[in-house]
Amino acid sequence: MSANHRHKLRSVFKSPVLVAMACMALTACGSLGTTSSAVNPVNWITPYKADVIQGNFVSKEQVDALTVGMSRSQTKDVLGTPLLTSLFHADRWDYIFTLKRQGTEPQAYRYTVFFEGDRLIRFEGDTMPSEAEFLTKLDNKRKLGAVPVLEATEAQLKASEKPSLNAATTSAAVPAAPQTTVYPPLESPKQ
Repeated sequence: MSANHRHKLRSVFKSPVLVAMACMALTACGSLGTTSSAVNPVNWITPYKADVIQGNFVSKEQVDALTVGMSRSQTKDVLGTPLLTSLFHADRWDYIFTLKRQGTEPQAYRYTVFFEGDRLIRFEGDTMPSEAEFLTKLDNKRKLGAVPVLEATEAQLKASEKPSLNAATTSAAVPAAPQTTVYPPLESPKQ
């Protein structure tokens, strides 16, 4: 900081009126209390948290398509590859789906299908949302404002047109060769 700037700062802080106003402002901030999160400036800005979607989403429509007696491959065609398969429970597939979003409670859905040999014998789990219900849950509810008109009028198109170039102006408008820059060597020459 230059001496001139330091002198100006010293003269500002020598003013008793400014010092008194600064003290009153700090006292007022302290008297509001720090327990209220609305007053605490640290809580005004929240970091961005990405949505976390994990697992296999199983919709109500997929569950409705299941029937007892389906083979494993038919079940896999309807529900997809299971998230969990266990060596200890070879006749059980678990489909788990979690959704964590900023500002909402985490949601978890679980669906389990049971086999006997290669045939589906039963299935159970949470009440699954339909695909339309799931898409409404994904809507972030942010309103971005009015979308501007993305069409140009005839007047705007004519105003943006470049004047046509004729043969006389094109020969004169040939760009010059780019200038090259010579840099000094990176290392000094050995002596």
